[in-house]
Amino acid sequence: MTIRAQVAGLARSDDDVIEFLRRAGLPDAGDVLDDPRWVQWQGGRPHEYGASK
Repeated sequence: MTIRAQVAGLARSDDDVIEFLRRAGLPDAGDVLDDPRWVQWQGGRPHEYGASK
């Protein structure tokens, strides 16, 4: 996961994404996971964290 072009870490769940965003200063991160203005999902479907093919 990257935040402002900086690697934040590897997200393996929505909880990981929320925690990375919280650490970046976004306290209500859970409310914006489906808002493309805040979160851009890449490499697969949103909320799916299985191995890439």
